[in-house]
Amino acid sequence: MAELLLIEDDPEIRTGVIRALAQRGHAMRSVPNGMDGLQAAIDEHPDVVLLDLGLPDVDGRTLLVMLRAVSDVAVIVVTARDDDAMVIQALDAGADDYIVKPFTPDHLDARIRAVLRRSAGARPADPLIVGELRVDTRTREAWLAGESLDLSRKEFDLLALLASRPGEVVSKRALQAEIWHQPYGGADKTLDVHLSWLRRKLGETAMEPRYLHSVRGVGVKLLAPEP
Repeated sequence: MAELLLIEDDPEIRTGVIRALAQRGHAMRSVPNGMDGLQAAIDEHPDVVLLDLGLPDVDGRTLLVMLRAVSDVAVIVVTARDDDAMVIQALDAGADDYIVKPFTPDHLDARIRAVLRRSAGARPADPLIVGELRVDTRTREAWLAGESLDLSRKEFDLLALLASRPGEVVSKRALQAEIWHQPYGGADKTLDVHLSWLRRKLGETAMEPRYLHSVRGVGVKLLAPEP
């Protein structure tokens, strides 16, 4: 799952893209004009910006240059303009990819995943640290208070995802989409079992949580224990 910012002025397209990508497990935020989009990108640090070029207040290429001056966030240009000169100008201005309307949701989702993979490969991730918990996504190792944790592949993926968003409630649907690749939801039991195993290895239980906190009817969040 990724946190996406859609900058698109057409309300019908905006609604359709939000619905389709949310169904695929992404967290969506949208704005209808360029300057609000620039501010949202600066304030909210999305994983990917989906940028329409035909905006009401500022040309999309100009906005892309402005965004590149302050952020290295991945940008996919999403537009009806399909001439070669426009594509080249957008890529030269700093776009990571370019997709022409109309497109299918699966096509757009695949482009998002590809951009995220390239971004992850270009920037080595620092270890994630929450309290005494340390998670290194490069070596796929985790430690608690200096002691190595013996985690299965799915346990590590689950812990790393939650540690990358400390204090944020991540929905079960989002966890299933990202870890088990079930964008429309799956068996809660599988997730619950893995959470139980992970809690045990973190030295806690659902009744007496330290790091993993369930929010009934919403999802799970990871927090550093209070002193």
